[in-house]
Amino acid sequence: MKTQIIDIQNLDAEGLKRLEAPAALIRNGETVVFPTETVYGLGANALDPEAVKKIFIAKGRPGDNPLIVHVSEIEAVDALVTHIPAKAKILMAAFWPGPLTLIMEKSELIPDEVSPGLDTVAVRFPSHDIARAFIEMAGCPVAAPSANLSGRPSPTEGKHVLEDLNGRVAAIILSADGELGLESTVIDMTVDPPVVLRPGDVTLAELRSVLGEVLVSSNVTRNILPDKVRSPGMKYTHYSPKGELVVVKGKPAEICQKIKSGVDNFHENPMKIGILASDETMETYRKGIILSLGSCDNPKEMARNLFSRLRTFDELGVEKIYAEDIPLNNETLALVNRLYKAAGYTFI
Repeated sequence: MKTQIIDIQNLDAEGLKRLEAPAALIRNGETVVFPTETVYGLGANALDPEAVKKIFIAKGRPGDNPLIVHVSEIEAVDALVTHIPAKAKILMAAFWPGPLTLIMEKSELIPDEVSPGLDTVAVRFPSHDIARAFIEMAGCPVAAPSANLSGRPSPTEGKHVLEDLNGRVAAIILSADGELGLESTVIDMTVDPPVVLRPGDVTLAELRSVLGEVLVSSNVTRNILPDKVRSPGMKYTHYSPKGELVVVKGKPAEICQKIKSGVDNFHENPMKIGILASDETMETYRKGIILSLGSCDNPKEMARNLFSRLRTFDELGVEKIYAEDIPLNNETLALVNRLYKAAGYTFI
């Protein structure tokens, strides 16, 4: 398949004109990659079952992994769900547009291909101006998981999308790097109190500040695999680099010593070893390919860098990666969740 590559850095008159072709592709049942404030998404008309199937084919995505439906205005949600719970309306007012996905009972408009085996649908109203203009121009809600091959780190840069999906989709819209770097927070609004199924930039504390009681699914921090998944990112191995990734636990000094010992064990081995460290610990290590996630004092920076750093290890041919564990708190919950999933819950 010949993929159209469309570069749009600004949503000026020229940028809007360049959106016309990919928007038409969506209307015609094709797949298009587009930027959002979180990561790049791989979109198709959410109301067209055959178009949605192309998403799964392009990604190599398991057919029972649900998709998120993106809209360009809050009013579009009414047709997609049977009703909007009162607490969902509170979250919409507080956090939309933005990196928050709400799960609600789906209407008959949503095909089974979007929410396989479920009576719910996940809906998001992105804040990225190009994403919103693209969806509005397409004239339909757009179902879109992250624009990577299934299981690979989500794409925050255009080169990641091109590596995974060039030749597998009809078009790719390239723009600036993702601002946040991790996928949206997903919260189930069909239960009371609501339950966070996937942490993201909208934190648990922020959700509780406007709703009161909010629970967190045990799947967020533990490797529990349900038979049916109500949210993307719960069931299958996600975000993994090509090299073997392990998370190193312990007190800071113990972590550093474990990693140094691990690297020394491969001293006579041609295997390339990587270390995912922080700004504060970078100078601790002398061997291996050492990359920093950022400063421990800036969890948002570390979250923004995670997928990009894992891709960089791939580019450098690293075969084994030791990642320092990250203390779990309100600000790091999403980051820790993605790191553990990327490692397949492998710890030392």
